[in-house]
Amino acid sequence: MVSPVLLPYALCRMVSPCSRDLESRAPRGRPEPDPGVATRDSGAAAVMSGDHNPASTPTPVQDLQGDGRWMSLHHRFVADSKDKEPEVVFIGDSLVQLLHQCELWRELFSPLHALNFGIGGDGTQHVLWRLENGELEHIRPKIVVVWVGTNNHGHTAEQVAAGIEAIVGLVNQRQPQARVVVLALLPRGQHPNPLRDKNRRVNELVRAALASRPRAHFLDADPGFVHSDGTISHHDMYDYLHLTRLGYTPVCRALHALLLRLLTAGQAPPQPEP
Repeated sequence: MVSPVLLPYALCRMVSPCSRDLESRAPRGRPEPDPGVATRDSGAAAVMSGDHNPASTPTPVQDLQGDGRWMSLHHRFVADSKDKEPEVVFIGDSLVQLLHQCELWRELFSPLHALNFGIGGDGTQHVLWRLENGELEHIRPKIVVVWVGTNNHGHTAEQVAAGIEAIVGLVNQRQPQARVVVLALLPRGQHPNPLRDKNRRVNELVRAALASRPRAHFLDADPGFVHSDGTISHHDMYDYLHLTRLGYTPVCRALHALLLRLLTAGQAPPQPEP
């Protein structure tokens, strides 16, 4: 019998090959946490006061299990940044992490010399902490792809959007040569629900905020996951949150097309041979 904790990943293996070798990306000890779990966030339950926004306050994940998984992954990413020279860096939550296990990563993004800094369950505050603590120190990518925000439980849409904007601002500061591509949050849940509405509002706010940033790009790559009856198919999201290969395909191809345009923009056209 499959453990309830492991069920989402068992389903992913049955529906999609994208989760193959997931264990090779995460330290051993326990399965990848469900990004819907809010207990891992030390900031989500914080009391709001004044201008304090936990979604834009760099915060490490509390090691509630005592296994050091999250910090181990962070240290691995810092080490990767010292050893590699990526043109593209992906950073975010499990939607980024699981993409690394999909053949679409090898087909579309590996040729772009991409690094994957995704950790399941991360919110905006966790990504901010990671970026402030070494993951951008030793590299000079041309593009940083950001996909995070759906795990910010306990935060308002306005707070989450501000957290995403803070990530963009930090990348602009630390990597001024890089363009930043922010992927829109996807709808979630089999049926209409408040989290869908919240993600939609976050997208509206982030799109408007990034319009004034010349080196930031907002990409809504949702091909229409919500059907006319308001439902999402398990063929696209096996647990109505994480993507199957079928679900990843249109998102990744739209993103790949944008990355190619940005990487080739400004390059001199090839000169004809004499």
